[in-house]
Amino acid sequence: MEPVRPEFVPDPSLSQSEMEALQRDIAEVARFEDDLDFSPETIARAGDTPDEDQTTLSNSDDPTDQPLVAGVDQAFVDDRAVSAIVVLRNGEVIERVSAVERTEIPYIPGLLSFREGGAILAAFAELDPDPDVVLVDGSGRIHFREAGLATHIGVTLDVPAVGVAKSLLCGTPEQSLDETYSEGTRIPIAADDSVETCPDGTVIGHAVQTRQYDSPNRHINPLIVSPGHRVSARTAAVLVEATADGYKLPEPTRLADSYADEAKESVE
Repeated sequence: MEPVRPEFVPDPSLSQSEMEALQRDIAEVARFEDDLDFSPETIARAGDTPDEDQTTLSNSDDPTDQPLVAGVDQAFVDDRAVSAIVVLRNGEVIERVSAVERTEIPYIPGLLSFREGGAILAAFAELDPDPDVVLVDGSGRIHFREAGLATHIGVTLDVPAVGVAKSLLCGTPEQSLDETYSEGTRIPIAADDSVETCPDGTVIGHAVQTRQYDSPNRHINPLIVSPGHRVSARTAAVLVEATADGYKLPEPTRLADSYADEAKESVE
């Protein structure tokens, strides 16, 4: 899978101001509305028994018609990023690929894609099937310039993408995230003055409680989910909930995280 918008390929040699300017350009191109080749409402978790309104991933009995959902995650070995992609169809892994690239800049909040994007795109170049949607470990629209890692990768490849982050980068949740919420809770996150490219009050994502303990003595924090490209904020939450198969993380990114750790063992 090759870039459709090569002008957006992350270039770590740019100055910080140039990187930020490129992100603004990416945000203008990004579409935070649904443009999918399948209905997200039909996705069920692996192992679920579909009800009369729900199928396992599509309305077709042919499993080859069911959408390909890719998960992307990273691991690190010294100054190298190991990017892993795991592709699932109807909950079954059909392909795993990885790539290794040097990280030429340190971690800078808001500029993660310029540090890790090269390895991710290198891994996508090794991928045989084009996924129908990509879940990326990182932010999407919940970003200072609406162009987090998921948005940058999604726009560059022109593939539907969702950002799945573990912490809130910016924006204001409708309710405090310090409380304990039951499984299935979605808390809208709105743009505020920390999001420079978006009107205040715009819903740019959700805190999604995919799993929760029954015990009052421990709890699981929600995931921070936002659209990356060609996906709405609501649909991004639906996709993450539907693919969280018994764990906090959605299965595609959980498996990508595991595979990244496995792949880095072979990095010399």
